[in-house]
Amino acid sequence: MGRITEDLIRRNAEHNDCVIFSLEELSLHQQEIERLEHIDKWCRDLKILYLQNNLIGKIENVSKLKKLEYLNLALNNIEKIENLEGCEGLTKLDLTVNFIGELSSVKTLQGNIHLKELFLMGNPCADFDGYRQFVVATLQQLKWLDGKEIERSERIQASQNFPVIEQQIREQEKAYCLKRAKDKEEAQRKLKEEESKGETGRIHTGSDGHWHVDISAPLPSSEESKDYIQAPEIQERQCKGKELDDREDDLEFWNKPCLYTPESRLETLRHMEKQRRDQERLSEKKKKVKPPRMLVTEDGRALNVNEPKLDFTLKDDEKHNQIVLDLAVYRYMDTSLIDVDVQPTYVRVMVKGKPFQLVLPAEVRPDSSFAKRSQTTGHLVVCMPKVGEVIIGCQRTSKPVKSTPDSSREQTSKRSQQMEKLEVDPSKRSIPDVANIVQEKTHMPRRVRPEPKIIPSEEDPDFEDNPEVPPLI
Repeated sequence: MGRITEDLIRRNAEHNDCVIFSLEELSLHQQEIERLEHIDKWCRDLKILYLQNNLIGKIENVSKLKKLEYLNLALNNIEKIENLEGCEGLTKLDLTVNFIGELSSVKTLQGNIHLKELFLMGNPCADFDGYRQFVVATLQQLKWLDGKEIERSERIQASQNFPVIEQQIREQEKAYCLKRAKDKEEAQRKLKEEESKGETGRIHTGSDGHWHVDISAPLPSSEESKDYIQAPEIQERQCKGKELDDREDDLEFWNKPCLYTPESRLETLRHMEKQRRDQERLSEKKKKVKPPRMLVTEDGRALNVNEPKLDFTLKDDEKHNQIVLDLAVYRYMDTSLIDVDVQPTYVRVMVKGKPFQLVLPAEVRPDSSFAKRSQTTGHLVVCMPKVGEVIIGCQRTSKPVKSTPDSSREQTSKRSQQMEKLEVDPSKRSIPDVANIVQEKTHMPRRVRPEPKIIPSEEDPDFEDNPEVPPLI
């Protein structure tokens, strides 16, 4: 059965960053909770509390919630309205489809002066004669009852007829309480019978949905148990027969008519829990342990594996001389769940424990490889530089060619064809003459040196050449 724990409240407080002391709204519906506890201590600032569709049998431990405005306890096992006097700010209370038979318990809500809406439809008390008039006359602060607005004339009429209506309600309450007491005694008697049968024999589920005992069925001997263990076909046949019996019992349980009481709801829940446990046991038996995935063969050859079933692209980037792997991991998955391992001939990526392995078309350098997540798509991009080439800017040099005997012979034949011949003519020597690098100037005597002739400029019209005038030095 479900219980209210701190972990449960934190899991339902994600909208408040899992902080519970300042929580203003909490939803704990459909948690199979049987008892209200701890909420008034851990969540003092609650304004809205959803507890519908549980198994709560009593309203308790909510009186300290002074700021509570809306309390939803629909579809529970509540039989009486109580312990709500401390909820000073309560404006709306939903008790639809419960087991409230004591209609006079609504008087405990007279202290909740801010209560405006009340829902009691689907309860046994809603079938009482004078039910609406009694509630309207008792709770003067109410504005709406069962989704219907209370008019002024209706309130006046209910107040006038209150003494007579109150007497009718008390008589109907008494009759309901006697009937309810008989139902409880019958349920307790059945429960004790089941417990006593469970102590005297082996238990199985009967057609009525209760636990029954088969005393006549003998226990298997040691030899029979050995045969049972050694014969898987017999074991499988018995499992199938047991499944058919369980299906028949389940069908009979759901087709059996029964009263709608708190005990019947609990019995239904126990039956569903038993079915769930049996299903888990069968699934555990049928579950086969998967062998570990083979990533590398016995001879050391890596295999291509895509267990997480992710899309990917492998690109050979010749411009940057590298191999790029684009793996489409889930966009919102945490990076801590991804593990990358780059090897010279393959790359392995573990995604949430599932391996993705890919054999590379060329050998790469693991020490220079790197991985990153795309900020737009969330994909994992692994860049792996190739081995044997040098990257210079955007240019690359070709790989060194391995020498073979045939290639060396071809190279020597080409060299023999392109042999240079020696030049004998000294004028065509390519080596410079070191002795004549610096040439000496021939010095002539001053008198013998020819004097420079001055050629008159024909451009000057007034120039006259007089031979008697010696030349200027």
